[in-house]
Amino acid sequence: MPDSLPVTLQHQPERLSEIKSPDDLKKLSIAELQGVADECRTEVIKLVSENGGHFASTLGVVELTVALHHVYSTPHDKIVWDVGHQAYVHKILTGRRERMQTNRQYGGLAGFPKITESPHDAFGTGHASTSISAAAGLAAARDLAGGSEKVIAVIGDGSMTGGMAFEAMNHLGDLKSDVLVILNDNQMAISPSTGGLKTHLVNITLNKTYNKARKFIWNTISLLNNELGDTAKNAVRKLEDGFKAAFTPGAFFEALGLRYFGPIDGHNMEQLVKALKEMQSLPHPKLLHIVTTKGKGFIPAEQNQSKWHAHSGGFDITTGENLKKADASLPPKYQEVFGEALVELALKDPKITAITAAMPSGTSLDLFQKALPDRFYDVGIAEGHAVTFAAGQALQGFKPVCAIYSTFLQRAYDQLIHDVALQRQHVIFAIDRAGLVGEDGPTHHGSFDLSYLHSVPNLVVMAPADEQELRDMLYTALYSVDGPVAIRYPRGNGTGVALRKSFESLPLGKAAIMREGSGIALLGIGNMVEKALEVADGLKEAGIDASVVNMRFLKPLDTAMIEEMAARSTHFVVLEENSGIGGIGSAVIDHLNEAGLNRPVLKVSLPDAFVTHGHMNDLYREIGFDTPSLTEKIIRFYKEGKR
Repeated sequence: MPDSLPVTLQHQPERLSEIKSPDDLKKLSIAELQGVADECRTEVIKLVSENGGHFASTLGVVELTVALHHVYSTPHDKIVWDVGHQAYVHKILTGRRERMQTNRQYGGLAGFPKITESPHDAFGTGHASTSISAAAGLAAARDLAGGSEKVIAVIGDGSMTGGMAFEAMNHLGDLKSDVLVILNDNQMAISPSTGGLKTHLVNITLNKTYNKARKFIWNTISLLNNELGDTAKNAVRKLEDGFKAAFTPGAFFEALGLRYFGPIDGHNMEQLVKALKEMQSLPHPKLLHIVTTKGKGFIPAEQNQSKWHAHSGGFDITTGENLKKADASLPPKYQEVFGEALVELALKDPKITAITAAMPSGTSLDLFQKALPDRFYDVGIAEGHAVTFAAGQALQGFKPVCAIYSTFLQRAYDQLIHDVALQRQHVIFAIDRAGLVGEDGPTHHGSFDLSYLHSVPNLVVMAPADEQELRDMLYTALYSVDGPVAIRYPRGNGTGVALRKSFESLPLGKAAIMREGSGIALLGIGNMVEKALEVADGLKEAGIDASVVNMRFLKPLDTAMIEEMAARSTHFVVLEENSGIGGIGSAVIDHLNEAGLNRPVLKVSLPDAFVTHGHMNDLYREIGFDTPSLTEKIIRFYKEGKR
């Protein structure tokens, strides 16, 4: 096993340059494979130190990735990486090494596996707990077609907390298809894993009696494979099954129909190659449990795995010291403003609780966790459960605040409708990362929440134009609304508005005029209010006097304000960083039609397409959201009626 030192301090034989495809790994010895793994680890550290990206998860599966490509033959064999943020070495080994410097950059490689990027990417990923379902589907199709390819799902223990993973294993056991599930056990998702499964896995890895017996039986099977007949082999395997049932919760996987093997050291190349070759010969569903260290080989990442889950780049590759100086002039991030405001309110109100689906640091609920641990709940990567769990608390008079990224709340849409909105439960949804999120790309863009929330009865939907409005909306949601509330806000820093220490309740469903004008009405929601003000300045230079309205609420919609703007304006422009189908632009048009008000409306919204990854400025230019492009488009619309 390689030492836990910064890999830049270790001697590295030059072998990676000889690897043009995974086939080149097949002729290498165990020692040579470890050399390639060490070089890959060095390369990942250098890459992320310069460009940023997901980090600790990839470092934890370096040896596994090399071993997989040594034993299996992609793209014929199919490897599905759950989430996919740990697949950088996979990309390096599958012909993309020279392009890795473009990783997560506009026009470059995606930060996750993408089927249009390489035939070696068997399934596109970006969300958790999907790999086993995808692998089962690939295997079922192979069986129907009479194919011979092997199918492997690589899933972390954090992703295994998602119900979809258990649903897939249950079905896979019934299918009896040849699928290998590799459980990468590092006791971490982004933050430490939570729940009963974590306890079971720890019990397996710490049970000395079982591990000694397992090692003896595993070695016995290997030694006798070529010397004994089937009857003797079966007897030894039955002995192994007996030990499993007696000593380990691994029997749970067996009960689902997957043969359980492990745990083995996920950083020991010899053990990995040996185990994977054993797995190749087994024609039924099986689970190989490997134990790894997230951030392996880079001491700062090993010591603070949550912090180093991902990095924006600009750190010393030996010490981990951040070489980028933090800009103290930047406003606080929206998530930080939310987290601090929630703690302020909860310290005074014992009925407030906080719920996250494995994202305490990503949503800034770690502040709540530290201040009020008894009222903080991390349910694991299980958004559907988080929402219904919140509904149960609300039914008993508590005020649960459920903080989930926009793109992940999509996974709990049924629970939001059936368990919360239908029953009018007072659950507050803090929807982080609404709108485009930059380098993480289409799997993480919050492009649809205004649309999918718009149609839900009983739900109040609002979006703050700045940080102070976020504080006030949280207060409004907690104390001025009886039913469910959704507050959506973007990723990144706020506008820099001065923050009051106090909270104010906003008038429900009422917009605010930010700038008086005539001729054209710019109606913005959320972060698009600031964009509308910028556009209004450009319009003024072109001789067009524009009103700017901060709509604040999608539901209830301020129809009186829309009619007031119609009385003074000839044209409407509605700005939202959300899909144009079903968002606030659609709501404004619907009301104008219902009121018999004939006004041309230009919807400025995200295109009916999946927006790519890259820096926000590049994405805005591509879709025409940059201020000069928007201004030009609106002038043309106003003067020529062209959209």
